[in-house]
Amino acid sequence: MEKTEAKRDNIKILVTLNENYMMQLKVMLTSLFINNPGEVFEVYLLHRGIGEESLKRLEMFCQKNGAELKKGLVDEKLFEKAPLTREYPQEMYYRLLAPFLLPEEKGRFLYLDPDILVINPIRKLWETDLCGNLFAAAAHTGKTEFANDMNRIRLKVENNYFNSGVLVMDFDAGRQEIVPSTVFDYVKEHEKELVLPDQDVLNGLYGRRILELPDVLYNYDARNFSNYYLRSSGEANVDWVMENTVILHFCGKAKPWKPFYRHRFGIIYKHYMQLAKRMDTYQGQRR
Repeated sequence: MEKTEAKRDNIKILVTLNENYMMQLKVMLTSLFINNPGEVFEVYLLHRGIGEESLKRLEMFCQKNGAELKKGLVDEKLFEKAPLTREYPQEMYYRLLAPFLLPEEKGRFLYLDPDILVINPIRKLWETDLCGNLFAAAAHTGKTEFANDMNRIRLKVENNYFNSGVLVMDFDAGRQEIVPSTVFDYVKEHEKELVLPDQDVLNGLYGRRILELPDVLYNYDARNFSNYYLRSSGEANVDWVMENTVILHFCGKAKPWKPFYRHRFGIIYKHYMQLAKRMDTYQGQRR
């Protein structure tokens, strides 16, 4: 008798953003859907006030691609004792405290920033063995990059400084180990030292509970092609990146949807942006 192939589980994607990043979210999702044929995605959106019209269009956008959108309007009671300022908005806590904001959800989630492209299949990342850790994430390290060591010294941590834009998360373990009041107290105590608040908190409190992923595969800093090329002794050229890298992350203030973006992968972003706009416009017309 032929063996029947086991049914693959749905991939749960977590995103947290406000209405200003809805287009970027659709670009990211477009790249995710196109490059992962056959996968079924559940997209969980944590927010505190995106308009109903925008949510309806996003829901249609996901449905068109066989994905389900699950909207989580955040209960602000959890943040009554949280330090909240212009520099520390409520949204900065969402990814770290997501297990408490989605209390009915279990198992693992894949958090993705909206300023990324998924250019290859993501299943292997989704199935990463966390080896008992809370998270899996990548650090931007290498002989030609100094920010990692500077951030380690600044936060007084021994682990590498992990980028929080791509996280494999264990919600069950998170509910056991992450304490919201501890997160809020850390921000109060270190508020003068925090440069990238949500990322600093992740590293300062839970850096030792993060499984390190290779950034060249799962969190490629799109600004630093030359660094990756040198680190690989010339192997990681553009062809290699397009064939092997799963996630391109457009880190930093310069963004490919803004004028005068100068880094080489900007043209790829503009391609997916056009695809997302066409899909979004087509859905709007069908309504």
